[in-house]
Amino acid sequence: MKNLSTALSALALIGVLVLFGMHFSKNDKKTATESNTKTSVETFNSTGKIAYVNIDSLEANYLYLKAEKKKFEKRQADMMAELERSAQQIQNDYIAMQRKMNAGTLTPAEKDAGEKRLMQMDESYRTRKDALQVQLVKEQDEFNKKLQAELDAFLAEYNKDKKFDYILSYSKGGSIMFANKSLDITEDVLKGMNTRNPVVNEGEKKNK
Repeated sequence: MKNLSTALSALALIGVLVLFGMHFSKNDKKTATESNTKTSVETFNSTGKIAYVNIDSLEANYLYLKAEKKKFEKRQADMMAELERSAQQIQNDYIAMQRKMNAGTLTPAEKDAGEKRLMQMDESYRTRKDALQVQLVKEQDEFNKKLQAELDAFLAEYNKDKKFDYILSYSKGGSIMFANKSLDITEDVLKGMNTRNPVVNEGEKKNK
């Protein structure tokens, strides 16, 4: 169960996943500055405009992502609890059979039947453990694809006015060692994404 726990814990950390790669927009490379753009941009050879999103800040403040992470963590805890109950049942049955054997009250037929039952229980446990792990991986993959699609769609819409040539991802300890804060559009992205995917709490859902 230690290996499964490690795997599930890793899967639950949605924030570790790369939410942005590099987003490239195929717009014409004009050098006119947008008057309504709040973010300063750097010009390369008078043709390229660049901005970045702080992934650490996005993960910490994107409400939909935080809500989904909590759901994954709860599912992980429920799965682990189920497996622990099954493992405990197997152990209890094994201990009970051992006690009967030590007391000399277990017939050969009962011993054979007990061992067969324990083997079946162990096989069922392992099958269930694998199924739960596959299920969680599948849910994780589906969520990541949905999240990436949402981010791509938002950036494409956002960039119609901003006309950046590159929107990069930045995170502490990542491949980009320094980022000029004037190029940071994280606030815009967070505001837009939180509006695009509003989070409704359980109390509000029940009142509807």
